[in-house]
Amino acid sequence: MSLLAAGVLSAAEVNVYSARQENLIKPILDQFSEQTGITVNLITGGADELITRMDLEGANSPADILLTVDVGRLHRAKEMGLLQSVDSDVLTSSIPEQYRDSDNQWFSVSLRSRVIVYDKDRVDPGELSTYEDLADPKWDGKICIRSSSNIYNQSLTASLVSHNGVEATEEWARGLVSNMARSPQGGDRDQIAAVAIGQCELAVVNTYYLAGMLNATSDDQLEQAQAVDVFWPNQDGRGAHINVSGAGVSEHAPNRAEAVQLLEFMVSDEAQTWYAEANNEYPIRTDVPVSATLESWGEFKADPLALEQLGIHNAEAVRLMDRADWR
Repeated sequence: MSLLAAGVLSAAEVNVYSARQENLIKPILDQFSEQTGITVNLITGGADELITRMDLEGANSPADILLTVDVGRLHRAKEMGLLQSVDSDVLTSSIPEQYRDSDNQWFSVSLRSRVIVYDKDRVDPGELSTYEDLADPKWDGKICIRSSSNIYNQSLTASLVSHNGVEATEEWARGLVSNMARSPQGGDRDQIAAVAIGQCELAVVNTYYLAGMLNATSDDQLEQAQAVDVFWPNQDGRGAHINVSGAGVSEHAPNRAEAVQLLEFMVSDEAQTWYAEANNEYPIRTDVPVSATLESWGEFKADPLALEQLGIHNAEAVRLMDRADWR
């Protein structure tokens, strides 16, 4: 009986479509395979590319799991009918309600906050307060941020739409654009570098990018990261904006049981510790310690907004960013 079971396990597989860079997900997938005997076939690509591929493949898609690094894409996949509901006590008991889809079609596995970083020599953190304050004329020519095509900025803007409405958020976006030190360019690490070399005084970035630079082997990245500090916005109000990496089981998953097993593994002690230590992300489970780097930034108040709101307001956010001339 045990030999039969072993034979079944060794033949099992699960196909993961991942928008996450291979080096940031494969180690934990390899651990899953070692523990279960289930082979993980990893296909990486851009989130929009993978979603389009799943849509075109239809019922013949080999995808069992879609994994992305932003909730907006997960919501989009759900709206396109590419995901299915999963009933799992492990997932619902491990993941707070705000960080999973109301129909259990996607689940967050790690958290990151989009924060303000500032030049420690030129900015008094006492002058900083909220995301909304970034539109104040006092920051004229002092802010660096990625383009409006970046999903992290779209989700931040969507959160403002959810909290403040379209009109107020468009006004905010116009103010932010007028305060930019340069046209949007590059990724989050480039924004941190721009602050470090004096091109701007503030930047808006995800926490794990700064943590990654602080733990980099590159002396240049370490020096740039050490030139800035983290400011947690909106701590006297709703809290700092939160986004996630997450995953859902595809509508036509040929290996559904193995896919659910892998999702449940992603919230295990082992996987959550790996997310904290290797990726410098905040574990989705509050009982798993954060990395030493994140711990050094202290505790913060997180926006309790249900993350599916970021997907719901994504299209409106993109439209108003265009109207505000956020390139």
